[in-house]
Amino acid sequence: MSLAKKTFVLRINDETFSALAKWAEDEFRSVNGQIEMILDKALKDTGRKKVKTDTNKIKIDRSKIEKK
Repeated sequence: MSLAKKTFVLRINDETFSALAKWAEDEFRSVNGQIEMILDKALKDTGRKKVKTDTNKIKIDRSKIEKK
């Protein structure tokens, strides 16, 4: 995966920008970071971006777990 980011101009109205800025502040992000998060989630939710899975997760053999 490339770490390079594309730069482009986004034109939105003042009301939308203010709402985004408030939302970003509430979640301790920059407006740019908030937009990236929203777009990333939308792409994953619609199946247009693969969801990365953690390959380091520990697999548990549930048949060996004691039941109480």
